[in-house]
Amino acid sequence: MPKSTPSNDSSDARPDASVEVRTIKKYPNRRLYDTQASAYVTLAEVKKLVMNGTAMVVRDAKTGEDLTRSILLQIILEEESAGVPMFSEAVLSNIIRFYGHTMQGYMGSYLENHVQSFMDWQSKLGANPQALSPEVWAQFMQWQNPLMQNMFSGLANPSQNVMAQMQEQMQKQIQKNAEQMLGVLGLRT
Repeated sequence: MPKSTPSNDSSDARPDASVEVRTIKKYPNRRLYDTQASAYVTLAEVKKLVMNGTAMVVRDAKTGEDLTRSILLQIILEEESAGVPMFSEAVLSNIIRFYGHTMQGYMGSYLENHVQSFMDWQSKLGANPQALSPEVWAQFMQWQNPLMQNMFSGLANPSQNVMAQMQEQMQKQIQKNAEQMLGVLGLRT
């Protein structure tokens, strides 16, 4: 079975090299082939693998290019179109606005950290069957804002570091732009 290899992206979502990774091949006819099961699979079956926490990679059958993100986005698109969407138009618009923005590189890690914290919290809550009763859920909804603040307070230091890095990057960009403008005006020293 294939082992995970370091990918070109810096995402921590990829399993480490010791984790067995299931390989799905995507053929030009848009069919997906699970190399472990030796069978063609549907997008719904790939979604089940994701839901089960199976480490996997989707590769173009001809080129070997990593298509995992593309397939995951396709699953999200189908989910958003099929039922009650998770993302409002405002959220999607705001995410789009970050593309090409100076802080684009930080937005992904910010979202990833917060979603992981929520998943950790959900996992701890799910470990106690009593915790998911309607009464407990109603109480949770009443305390949601303070609870969310406490849950994310552990991320304050990393968030402050990210903000400091963003400020530094913005200052460098402003300085670079100022130097370019001075050069255009012939005022560069």
